[in-house]
Amino acid sequence: MSDDVLIKVENLKKYFPVRRFIFSKDYVKAVDGVTFEIKKGETFGVVGESGSGKTTLGRVILRLIEPTDGHVYFEGEDIFKLKGKKLLEFRRKAQMVFQDPFSSLDPRMTIFQIIMEGPITHGMKIDDPEEFVVSLLRKVGLERVHLHRYPHEFSGGQKQRIAIARALSLNPEFIVLDEPTSALDVSVQAQILEMLRDFQREFKFTYMFISHDLSVVKYMSDRIAVVYLGQIVEITSSDELFERPLHPYTRILLSALPIPDPEITRKKKIKEEIVGEPPSPINPPLGCRFHTRCPYAMPKCRYKEPHMVEYEPKHYVACWLYEKD
Repeated sequence: MSDDVLIKVENLKKYFPVRRFIFSKDYVKAVDGVTFEIKKGETFGVVGESGSGKTTLGRVILRLIEPTDGHVYFEGEDIFKLKGKKLLEFRRKAQMVFQDPFSSLDPRMTIFQIIMEGPITHGMKIDDPEEFVVSLLRKVGLERVHLHRYPHEFSGGQKQRIAIARALSLNPEFIVLDEPTSALDVSVQAQILEMLRDFQREFKFTYMFISHDLSVVKYMSDRIAVVYLGQIVEITSSDELFERPLHPYTRILLSALPIPDPEITRKKKIKEEIVGEPPSPINPPLGCRFHTRCPYAMPKCRYKEPHMVEYEPKHYVACWLYEKD
């Protein structure tokens, strides 16, 4: 593990048991054999359809839920083996901003209590807690007058700012941003995204940015991983992914993006169509999981799973179109 890598994920799996009948049990394969690295100071984007396993991946990496198999290394240590004080220290260094600001804040606590809960739990010595919280609120665009109010008194954008301030209160190194703007108005989204970029430049944070919105992911990310049905199908830089997508699924996602130019019609735009419905994560297809919807599927795609290969420098793809037997 090189010195510039903060997070290393190896063959990570998370299966959720589902009892279909009294004596039989199946598993939802939310994350199934994922491997990648996140470098210090970068924003690593994760994009895919709803139900592809993006949120589960983020939660397992932070050990908010336990894995079925695999390893996650944070600064060289396997987080699934951490206990006691070492686990608590990891919790301080790795934080999460959840998708829904309406349910991620305790409605019975004031904003002061919400933001101070983390520092108190971790035994941080703060001379003036009130001024500490006020300074965090001002960083996210709120004021002292908001200090002793309750979450229901704020708008969605303000609640997400409070959630970000809560994450900042522990001075973390790594933050998982789970679709932090998807529940917000477009104008508020832009403010939150720009604020997150400013914080990264100022505090040298490492982000994992999860979203289904390709435009937002491109704006925020240095590198992007495309996820389909619990597996990563392509990883490369943000610019490279949009200029030269390789995997058929990635190309189809990009072709669905609207072009904000009235002079460009659909006929002038390269349009690739997706066929069929997403398979069930309980019983995913054999071979390549995308072959049931792929316009380029070959016979071996139906029974043999492709491996992630470096088709071009720093451009990885899992597809038989780019891999030899």
